[in-house]
Amino acid sequence: MNNNFMDQTQSTQSNMPLSMNHGAHEVLDVHEVLSAGIGALNTFIFLRPHVQDQELLNILDRQYAFMLDEYNITAECFKTGQDPSHPTRSYKMQMGNDSKYGLTPGQPKKPMQSANEINDGIISGWLLNCHKMSATGKTTAALEATNPVVRRVLQDSIPNCIEMAYELSLYQNKQGYYQIPQLSTQDMQAMLNMYGQADKAKDMPN
Repeated sequence: MNNNFMDQTQSTQSNMPLSMNHGAHEVLDVHEVLSAGIGALNTFIFLRPHVQDQELLNILDRQYAFMLDEYNITAECFKTGQDPSHPTRSYKMQMGNDSKYGLTPGQPKKPMQSANEINDGIISGWLLNCHKMSATGKTTAALEATNPVVRRVLQDSIPNCIEMAYELSLYQNKQGYYQIPQLSTQDMQAMLNMYGQADKAKDMPN
């Protein structure tokens, strides 16, 4: 009885359509990824009319178009279990990667008391958080994915989340919304010199 059951199970699995080639963890995690993707896209649409700075508006529009395409190919391969209509693309930001360091005293940050307080600093922070959540969700889903196509699409899209988040953080830093403190020169040097190169352990094979 047990052998027959195992043979039937193996036969069923070998004939399983690709659209069903997903583990339970994968299905639930990708469900979260796609739901979060819809939420992020909706957030971009909702916030767009409130953007004042043209540079931020350009970033929002480019990122929205890229995110929409990534959402579609992720949903496509999740539904079919097969390669999507095109491979995952790479997001290219249109900003230099120079950061301004140091802190300038200003007003303490606190939650808004009125919707009228919305500004580009708050908007860019919300957009940045969308990418942070997406990077975390896609990483979690990729670690649990059993379908190789879905895993690859998720894995390849994670650097894009990072790149879009980085672009927004650079914009925030440029505008003074996000400041970057540094350690003292002495402490920085001590931290940089804290780690050395490792030699192979004697008992480990070449």
